[in-house]
Amino acid sequence: MIVPIVAYGDPVLRKQTEEITKEYPKLDVLIENMFETMYEARGIGLAAPQIGVAVRLFIVDATPFEDDDELSEEEQKFVSTFKKVFINPKIIEESGTEWAFNEGCLSIPEVREDVFRQPNIVVEYEDENFKKHTENFSGIVARIIQHEYDHIEGILFTDKLSPLKKRLIKSKLANISKGKVGVDYRMKFPNAKKKR
Repeated sequence: MIVPIVAYGDPVLRKQTEEITKEYPKLDVLIENMFETMYEARGIGLAAPQIGVAVRLFIVDATPFEDDDELSEEEQKFVSTFKKVFINPKIIEESGTEWAFNEGCLSIPEVREDVFRQPNIVVEYEDENFKKHTENFSGIVARIIQHEYDHIEGILFTDKLSPLKKRLIKSKLANISKGKVGVDYRMKFPNAKKKR
């Protein structure tokens, strides 16, 4: 089921998220809804807080990058099958020289900015069957994971911008929270005026 994506300004995007246990009710339904919602919005990652659920869960599907000419052949091959569920993840290491990449976010439509992140990460997480993994990721996949991981930490990519960039997009962000933005997917706006 496709559910609305929560827009910038909603307090759930800043909440401390809870760990998930095996007893979490209807986790399979939540994960399925997240994938359907992400695909409908043409996203490559989605964190549970973005659909109003403050738990430590996000999904990633990097396959849209498989035709990216800027990626090496090896990277293209890797992303072409990269689709994962991350439950209770923890980034235990970040390394390498920071690099800029133009990021966007389904909760912050029509805003894209260069964000600096380290290229290599080590992540501990559980999959949808609660099997534990510790894996190394690099390049574009590491960046997608870092972006989604930030969401479950209550951090948005706009928090990583310079004070000047933040001032330049301030009115855009205010408009997004009020629903004054053109999107072709379902969204929930925290400060939208109710229609009579």
